[in-house]
Amino acid sequence: MAESPDASSRCDDDTEIAFRSPTASDGPAVTALIASCPPLDRNSRYCNLIQCSHFADHCVVAEREGRIIGWISGHRPPSEPSAFFVWQVAVASDARGQGLASRMIDELLARPSQRGVTHLITTVTDDNLASWNLFRRLARERGAALDRSVAFERERHFAGVHPTEYLARIGPIHHDKIHEKRG
Repeated sequence: MAESPDASSRCDDDTEIAFRSPTASDGPAVTALIASCPPLDRNSRYCNLIQCSHFADHCVVAEREGRIIGWISGHRPPSEPSAFFVWQVAVASDARGQGLASRMIDELLARPSQRGVTHLITTVTDDNLASWNLFRRLARERGAALDRSVAFERERHFAGVHPTEYLARIGPIHHDKIHEKRG
């Protein structure tokens, strides 16, 4: 269940976008959106369903005219409760270039369930330029450092079948800037 009321904003074409926590019934639409956003890993339908239900306070969908056009999944790692881990960011092709991913992250970080978060963390492959650009921009806009280190190595952790994932760590995050930005 969402801890914050639905939020909304307008996009470039003046169409309203609503941000909300996902529900289990969003699972199929989230799975389809992820599939349309390479190079994202396609999780199982069941994984997406669990994220939409068990981790709803840590995920967000962006909806325009009844269609899910954005999705972010994440969680607070038990080993580092002051961090918010962004698992996946998916934006429909017709909604890209409008700052939607940044606005979804702001929506997530403004929720009561993210109280106490001081760092945003994620893992990204070297070739995922869209994600690197997003996280560099988030760090810059927040006046925070972005530290990069190896998280999971191609050979050691993925048996050579997946590229190395690099940990991007942004922080410290100042929540007052997020609230200012949201208005």
